[in-house]
Order: sequence, then structure tokens, then C-alpha cells
Amino acid sequence: MRPYLDKVMPEAWKAARAFSAAIREAALQRGLSLQEVEFIKLRTSQINACAFCMDLHAREARKAGAAQQKLDLLPAWRETQVFDERQRAVLAVAEAVTSLPTTEESEADLAGAQSVLGEEAFVAAEWVAVTINAFNRISILSHHPVRLRDAEGKIAR
Repeated sequence: MRPYLDKVMPEAWKAARAFSAAIREAALQRGLSLQEVEFIKLRTSQINACAFCMDLHAREARKAGAAQQKLDLLPAWRETQVFDERQRAVLAVAEAVTSLPTTEESEADLAGAQSVLGEEAFVAAEWVAVTINAFNRISILSHHPVRLRDAEGKIAR
């Protein structure tokens, strides 16, 4: 069994959480909505196949007001018109930052996202994606478990 990175080095985990909280606050101050932040975190976690973070950020996205239909369609967001222009922009950022190195297509997506979001919100979206990518790696390497939850989101026993 692999050790949990957060349990063996709690001081590193504490610093990572403080970093994440600072990025979240800075992103909100620069014009991203809480729902947009959670879309970035969830889409990045889907790409990285981080089950623990997918479970967490799907719940957080619902708390932020995301419609279940959008959460269901998130992996195919480019194939539907249910996401607005800003949501499409932050999802493009999430995918480009997660799937490095960038390509001509992802650079075009990033340029389009910047034109929609403006420089500050665009950079904030990149920082959110960078941060969740780090947390995905922590959870994947630690094999953080996903616990079954009931309809209210409480851990089932």
C-alpha cells in the first residue's frame, strides 16, 4: 500500500492547501466565479482520471450552483451548446494547461479564452488549473479513496 503524501508530510500538505486557498481567493478577486473555478477543477480532474478530486469537485460545483446536466456533459463540452462563452473559455484553459505541451490548437484555444476572459481572469484560470493538477497528482499517488455517498452527499455506511 502506498503512503498518503498528505499524512507522511503534513507540513507539505498544509502548505499546499494554503497555496490552493490563496489561488482560489485571487481567482475570485480577478473575476472568476466560484462555478467557473469548480468547472476548471472538475474538468482537469477528469482528464487526469483523479477519482477522488472528481468526486470532490463535482460536489463543490453543485454547491456553487452548477446544473447537473452541465456536470454530466462536461467531458463532451465542445459537442454541446449548454455552456456559455465564459464557461467554454475556462474549460479550454483547463484542457490546455493539463495536456502539456501546448499545440497549435491549444494555443488557439488559450488565445480565444484570453479574449473572452480578459488578462486577469485568464491568468487566474491558468493558476487554478496548475494548482488542481498538483492536487490530482497528490491524490493519485496517495490512492486517496472515494467513499460511497448517499443522495444527500453523506458518506454511506
